[in-house]
Amino acid sequence: MFARSPQPLYLGLLTALALSACKASSGSHAASATTAAPVAAATAASQLPAGYHRLADLSAKPVRHFSGPPSFTLNPKDDYLAVMVTNRGPVLLYLYSHRVPNTVNSFVWLARHRFYDGLLFHRVIPGFVVQGGDPNTLSSDRNTWGLGGPGYTIDLELRRRLNFDRPGVLGMARSQSPNSGGSQFFITLAPTPNLDGQYTVFGKVLRGMSVVNKIKPYQAPAPGTPDRILRLYIAVKPVGS
Repeated sequence: MFARSPQPLYLGLLTALALSACKASSGSHAASATTAAPVAAATAASQLPAGYHRLADLSAKPVRHFSGPPSFTLNPKDDYLAVMVTNRGPVLLYLYSHRVPNTVNSFVWLARHRFYDGLLFHRVIPGFVVQGGDPNTLSSDRNTWGLGGPGYTIDLELRRRLNFDRPGVLGMARSQSPNSGGSQFFITLAPTPNLDGQYTVFGKVLRGMSVVNKIKPYQAPAPGTPDRILRLYIAVKPVGS
């Protein structure tokens, strides 16, 4: 079963899954999220592992659309970490920049343009995955949630020994076409071997799996208020330090 175009996203052979994000539907909720984000982000920054420092944003405001994929800008001498601050707390994601560099390069590019800030987790299935990263969830039309992307696609990157063999694996969603990744990502809540060899594994939860497990179940376009990403930014440290 496949999700809908223009950027259909699916996970597994029998379950169609999508990834999304959204701004608050009411002014008071939006104000609350905006107020909470700087405090939560500052708290998360204070919890960075030793040796990491935050990379500067490339945009003062979120950029949601690009005309094409980014140039390669990763520094091969650095290790990369994503700090994802949610309304449930911070999650630290170690990125496999040396194993799947093109996928990580795109993810880092989007994060440094604040693409993910404010987006919702539009598909959360207990015992399977937490999904996010769709800018369409900023729309009031929930029927479009799970169909969006950054305006470009990236190729599938498969590597031996990078599998969905445990909770906390970070994967890149895609459509029926193998080379159709974009901005939408998922974090496994359990081993999901049926995804092996089909989706790029590009990181893992380093800290905060308890936070991931607290993200409440939701499947678009159902009514309700999904949990959200308040802020997502990148930190680096020299390799081996």
